[in-house]
Amino acid sequence: MASARIPTEYGDFQLCYYTNTQDKKEHLAFYMGNLADAEDVLVRVHSECFTGDVLGSLRCDCGEQLNRALALVASEGLGVVIYLRQEGRGIGLLQKLRAYNLQDQGYDTVDANLMLGHEADEMDYSLAARILEDLKVKAVRLITNNPSKISALEAEGIKVTSRVIQNIAVNSENENYLHTKAKRMDHLLPFKSIPTTITKKKHEPHSSN
Repeated sequence: MASARIPTEYGDFQLCYYTNTQDKKEHLAFYMGNLADAEDVLVRVHSECFTGDVLGSLRCDCGEQLNRALALVASEGLGVVIYLRQEGRGIGLLQKLRAYNLQDQGYDTVDANLMLGHEADEMDYSLAARILEDLKVKAVRLITNNPSKISALEAEGIKVTSRVIQNIAVNSENENYLHTKAKRMDHLLPFKSIPTTITKKKHEPHSSN
């Protein structure tokens, strides 16, 4: 619908605003360089995380991944960060906050989503593929630790020529979350400091507000 120059600490990007008839949400593409003539474009498909991206929450690795991706794109002078409005792995901010409360009682992120009546992961990457097609990007080097994201894009006709590893810092607030992503969601996390066993907090009855 529109695009504009956005100067950042990493350099000048173009921000593209997309509407669609599939999920009625507004998705974004943040890119640098001449994409039409490029091959194997550096790409990050990033799902919205208000708590991590905006507030700097330490409960997840989302804000760190977004910032690292922008820095990587800027270092090459060419690439795309697609920002999909699918908060909380697709369940929305309200349900994500409720899931956080369950996690504070000792449940992991997968079980918390299931207890709220959702799938472990409800994210959809088909619109990311359509955005890449609109930007004339056909082959990408994907910045991700999630193999299912590669499969999803390839199923939509986007060639993924390689995976670019995202190095993530572990802290006391996100170690359980990262452990769950590695053990239960098959994420390929590039560090050795994830504990092999996690001390679970005592389960307590959950009362809804």
